[in-house]
Amino acid sequence: MNIVLNGQSFSTADGCSVSALADQLHLAGKRYAVEINGDIVPRSIHHETRLHEGDRVEIVQAIGGG
Repeated sequence: MNIVLNGQSFSTADGCSVSALADQLHLAGKRYAVEINGDIVPRSIHHETRLHEGDRVEIVQAIGGG
């Protein structure tokens, strides 16, 4: 299925969860936030939140610095 990820077209498996997408993007163990179609998705439900064709997904990573 095709979604829009951070403004770019992106292909992923049908019924992909937010957690599976994060794994696909090598984000496991990293700090990041996810928004789908303008709504923030709490980390506690990433595993059960499924993506759908055409969803607009924004993922931002926390970067440490000083």
